Amino acid sequence: MAAPEFRRIFQVIDGNKKAVGDGFDVTSPMPGPRIRQLSPYLLIDHIGPMQIAPTDTPLGSPPHPHRGFETVTVVYDGHLAHRDTAGHDGTIGPGDVQWMTAGAGLRHAEMYDRDFARRGGTLELLQLWINMPKANKLVPPKYQELRAASIPSVPLADDKGSIRVIAGSYGGATGPASTFSPLTLLDLHLQQGADFVLTLPAAYNVGLYVVRGAILVNGDRPARTQQLVVLGWNSADVQLTATEDSLVLVLAGAPIEEPLATYGPFVMNTNEELMAAIADFESGNMGKFPKDE
Repeated sequence: MAAPEFRRIFQVIDGNKKAVGDGFDVTSPMPGPRIRQLSPYLLIDHIGPMQIAPTDTPLGSPPHPHRGFETVTVVYDGHLAHRDTAGHDGTIGPGDVQWMTAGAGLRHAEMYDRDFARRGGTLELLQLWINMPKANKLVPPKYQELRAASIPSVPLADDKGSIRVIAGSYGGATGPASTFSPLTLLDLHLQQGADFVLTLPAAYNVGLYVVRGAILVNGDRPARTQQLVVLGWNSADVQLTATEDSLVLVLAGAPIEEPLATYGPFVMNTNEELMAAIADFESGNMGKFPKDE
């Protein structure tokens, strides 16, 4: 049997630090739709890990608009509360995933859950922005709350780790998320010393974000906590060796080969569509919360 043809590594990227809202310390290894090799993924924000002091005033990211893409939030520690002008609300905790389709447009707020804020504790989560095909950009907003118990886990050989399948299929398991384009989103847990070949469709773009730990990619390229590995095209396998206990988010998907026009929280195909999005937001067509002035 021939040895697997490992994917070439295109780039290893360190994250940039920034503050978001009034309560999130963020590392962004992919601050915007700049890496063609990762379409349909547009952005990765890693919040924390950060210690939240007990407070009666939950902080976070106050109401803001979105149109034309989806936000996906994976919680590793702490609890986050969501509400939006399409009428969705909920709280997610460790292991849960929130998949929000902004579609035609809405406003939403992401704040510390009130009970969690009062207790204080560690907060760590990832938020992804995922592009939508032109044909779907103006669909009605949608909200998927994926509880940890609904996300299947595939064990690795020799008890060396596991793979949580959030979206797409892997190892005979199918994730609960509904998507608008073909993609696979995996939460990969590797014990130190694990040696594993990740096999994905050759036509997919693939990124590996090291949430924590340290790995070797294809035997000789190291990646550590809060680094993003962007893989090249035209092969199907990736060899991963964990040099520490590691948690890696695998972002894979078929690229959306369409024009891209972005402005802040709007992701469309043309500048004219961006202007329409701004006008709709300014005129209140993306909704208002009851306490809005």
